[in-house]
Amino acid sequence: MPQVLTSNDAEMDFETLLEESFKQGLPEQGDIVTGTILTIDQQGMLVDVGLKKDGVVTKGDLERLGDHVHFEVGQRIPVLITRMEDRSGNLAVSISQAIQAEDWERAEQLMKADDVWTAKILEANKGGLIMPFGNLRGFIPASHVLSVPRGISDDDRQRQMEALVGKKLTVKIIEVNRKRRRLVFSEREALREHRTQIKEQLMDVLQEGDVREGVVSGLRDFGAFVDLGGADGLIHISELAWHRVQHPSEVVAVGDKVKVYVMHLDENDKRIGLSLKRLQTNPWAQIDELYHIGQLVLGKVTRVEQYGAFVRLDPGIEALLHSTQIGDPNANDNIIDMIHPDQELLLRIISIEADRQRLGLSLREVAYTEVQNWATEHGVEVETITVQPSQNGHGSVELAEESVS
Repeated sequence: MPQVLTSNDAEMDFETLLEESFKQGLPEQGDIVTGTILTIDQQGMLVDVGLKKDGVVTKGDLERLGDHVHFEVGQRIPVLITRMEDRSGNLAVSISQAIQAEDWERAEQLMKADDVWTAKILEANKGGLIMPFGNLRGFIPASHVLSVPRGISDDDRQRQMEALVGKKLTVKIIEVNRKRRRLVFSEREALREHRTQIKEQLMDVLQEGDVREGVVSGLRDFGAFVDLGGADGLIHISELAWHRVQHPSEVVAVGDKVKVYVMHLDENDKRIGLSLKRLQTNPWAQIDELYHIGQLVLGKVTRVEQYGAFVRLDPGIEALLHSTQIGDPNANDNIIDMIHPDQELLLRIISIEADRQRLGLSLREVAYTEVQNWATEHGVEVETITVQPSQNGHGSVELAEESVS
């Protein structure tokens, strides 16, 4: 027996259909929908978007896409509804804005993923560079361009940025703001991200005790940075040489190719500790073969303190000339006024402690005739500091430098 619908049943069925239609929702202004191209002419195109009215794409909207974009009748394309009804009563839609909306979404995803983007620079202005991102244009501030140094004049900055037009740069998205139509890139952040990834990969294969080749990439008071192939390690100033180093520039310069020893790897802070001196023979290991107590040695003063002077001996030994071994211990002589860095003196070894890496020197125990004989034998000029009697009867060191040859 066929089922008969009552008026109440029909009303309920209509309400259900109406509710479903509300759930599904009709496209509104600002929505992106997919349509089918119906016609293409000199005025633009008509697109069937599944509504009572066909969408109208203007000629100007198509021109914004560029000459490289071509469409065909029957092709399905995304369009953004710009107006439900324009002045002529048409449904106004835009292909360029629909594609841009997809680009904005892609930019947001790229920034969220911390990924990078590579494209050619379109133009340069006073503030920075313009780079395409799909159908959008992004901006790279000059301060975020690696090849443009800070602190230069506006004219120099402009010339350097204009030289980058047409060249490819790899950047990272640092700001996406659809409402303000701001898309900002940074080449510096991209490099930092790239180097971080390389460093993580490098630390996976590096082992303590490895020997690697690298290039000195930077100098600081505390040490030298070495590029190991996209990631930097640090040679602390104490690991540059076996002798005392005042500044890394005494041992290496930026651009130098060096072999380094991997001392330690800090997985938590992603730090690579390197050493230069560990690949050199420890001079203290052969000290007994090179020197003995009572021996005369020619050394160069490297540093002067109130308590004495540090003197460098070959091959990288740093010895101490104590203030008491310069003149009369009872005299109040200021050695800083008498001895200066880079001065070469003939001295006598008075103590050796190889296990403690200490070597003591004396100037008092070197006679003037020994200096003369040394200079004659080796054919060199040697500075001397002589001990002369003072008015109070004590021996006093006076600054009486002479060149003996």
